[in-house]
Amino acid sequence: MRTTELVPTEAGDARITYHRAADPRVVLALGHGTSGAIDSRDLAALAGRLPSRGITVALVEQPWKVAGRKLGPSAAKTLDLGWRPVAERLAGQGPALVVGGRSAGARVACRTGAATGAVGVVALAFPLHPPGKPEKSRAQELLESGLPTLVVQGAADPFGGPQEFPELPAGHELVALPYGNHGFEVPKRASLGQDEVLELICRAVGDWVLRVG
Repeated sequence: MRTTELVPTEAGDARITYHRAADPRVVLALGHGTSGAIDSRDLAALAGRLPSRGITVALVEQPWKVAGRKLGPSAAKTLDLGWRPVAERLAGQGPALVVGGRSAGARVACRTGAATGAVGVVALAFPLHPPGKPEKSRAQELLESGLPTLVVQGAADPFGGPQEFPELPAGHELVALPYGNHGFEVPKRASLGQDEVLELICRAVGDWVLRVG
């Protein structure tokens, strides 16, 4: 069952699109990137496949997206303000909450997850550094999430491939996809097709969320 809900925040109204499990064991809230949307291939696949496993997927649109702007604010504080009330609302509704997102959405979840009542973080395509600038690392946001954290990273991600990540603390896990850029797009020459890579993502995330939640 799919429903939507607006949530007031200090940055404006955020919107939750629920893809509900019939008997949810856990809720997985996922945010988008600064130029993306909740219909990205990975978020759409997770929303379509995880409810049958007892996971309600809540896709969250930041207030700037709800307002119709094409690009999100650069200030981390503004993004966090648009997310925290949503996560807190979801955490208070019943089943255990795992927060996460792709790219900038993953960074927001890492920064705020522990304070919102979540029990874990899913970081899809975590932007470890700007493309071509590995010296500008954002690893601390990930390392200091304060919660069990799953990272899913494509081998050809210009924002940081799996081999670039530092040693992760206990409770953190890294799933390295054999193919995929920052949007988890698979080249035609790959030995795995696009659907197969999305299935890998859904299986890894689903297994981990059920274990943590």
